Amino acid sequence: MKRLLLVAMLLCGVWSAQAIKIIHGPYLQAVSDTEATIIWVTDVDALSWVEVAPEDGKHFYYLDREKFYQTHFGKRVIGTLHQVRVTGLKPGTKYRYAIASKEVLEQKGHRISYGQIVSTNVYRKGAQTIPTLDPKKESIEFVVMNDVHAKIEKMEAYLTHCFDKNTTDMVIFNGDMVSSVPSEKIIFDGFLDTAVKHFASDVPFFYVRGNHETRGKCALKFSDYFPTTTGKPYYTFTHGNTFFIALDGGEDKPDSNIEYYETAAYDAYRKEEAEWLKKVVESEECKSAKRRIVLLHMPPVDGHKMWHGTKQIRELFIPILNKANISVMLCGHVHKYSFHDDQAAFPIVVNSFEDALKVKVDNGGVKVEVVGMDGAVKHTHSFK
Repeated sequence: MKRLLLVAMLLCGVWSAQAIKIIHGPYLQAVSDTEATIIWVTDVDALSWVEVAPEDGKHFYYLDREKFYQTHFGKRVIGTLHQVRVTGLKPGTKYRYAIASKEVLEQKGHRISYGQIVSTNVYRKGAQTIPTLDPKKESIEFVVMNDVHAKIEKMEAYLTHCFDKNTTDMVIFNGDMVSSVPSEKIIFDGFLDTAVKHFASDVPFFYVRGNHETRGKCALKFSDYFPTTTGKPYYTFTHGNTFFIALDGGEDKPDSNIEYYETAAYDAYRKEEAEWLKKVVESEECKSAKRRIVLLHMPPVDGHKMWHGTKQIRELFIPILNKANISVMLCGHVHKYSFHDDQAAFPIVVNSFEDALKVKVDNGGVKVEVVGMDGAVKHTHSFK
């Protein structure tokens, strides 16, 4: 009788034939000095949460840990993409976390039937960590890569030669990590699964949207996978003595270009962003920082090869940034290295599509190394 009941439940979809699985992640996003967002994907709908514990030497399950859920206007969210914001953290502190998802078998009216639970293996592998940003840290190190275009071998080389789990504070993806975003699959296959494999569950990365991330059916869901503290692709954060401004250049051609099929509206978008930027450079957080670094995919460098998007960025953003005592701007996009100290009141380093940047900031200044896929340092820049 029990066997017949089980078969009936399987046929009706009320019982899961296979256990729920975590298929992507987890990875850290929107990390600040007091908050962090944990993101992962399950193969079926689930109700999910994150448990957090201090790194105090006690077993993760020594106490009943606080649970954080993804909520939307007071209701806990059910789905396959899980985006859980953890709050109330302390600056410059490392926390442990574990994720869990409870399978949703059926939703009928207000009734919900739950199945099995999948979670990270704290017992055997240990908990993963959230290192909050620290405005008081004297020295920071980070890696910048851009224009990877889903070529995993490039990422592997950059991480092999530039990333050190003991010293690297964060990774910056400075645009065009993929060539378009037709689906969720390309995001993970193209670079994100590789990031998780190497560091992204325990070390934060910050994503600067490139022009290629604006393309494809899934492009409008960019912020679902890469949320920021502003809720927009342009944002700021502070780590060490450095205030970072991450800007979004949008697309590179005029809005009317046939390639955009009447969907582009970046001219107005960049003007809105410029108004936000005016307030940012006047903020106390920006003014009180010892260093200010700008992250932007498309370099606002004048020349006969300048396209419409870059031209507008130069007209809108540069006059504002020229008044902000910027230490350096880091860019990509053109697939070729160049250095400019005559285009703005601050230097601009344009990274190629075959190199990564290894950056260290301390009380002495900012040091930028341009590192090739073979690990060789091709160029070195130092800024006060």
